[in-house]
Amino acid sequence: MTEHDPHIIDVKNLEDARNAIKQIGSDSQSIDIMAPKTISKVIKLQNVVLQDAVIVKQDMLSIGGEVAVPKNTFELHEKTGDILVIGTIKQLNELVLKLNRHYPRLKNISKELSILLKDVK
Repeated sequence: MTEHDPHIIDVKNLEDARNAIKQIGSDSQSIDIMAPKTISKVIKLQNVVLQDAVIVKQDMLSIGGEVAVPKNTFELHEKTGDILVIGTIKQLNELVLKLNRHYPRLKNISKELSILLKDVK
């Protein structure tokens, strides 16, 4: 046993996150601000135009997340590919806003992500 007893707690959803934050005595007004930062999600997008995948990756990296792309994405040999968007709920919601500022194909990805994230609890 160590002095501070470091251990991993199981936080699977926003309710778990809110409860964990509340249990340590955080300010109740900060719970909804912090909870979305505790949950990471991986979203697979299929058949993304690789030019768009590069922009999604750049936008996600700029807010601290990550996007896994096919090996040769930056060579643009293939037209489309599958990607994995990796980030916290907060980062994913920020990505939705960023992508909505771009051209129509990226606005469509933004809309699809927004619909998916609406049901994340």
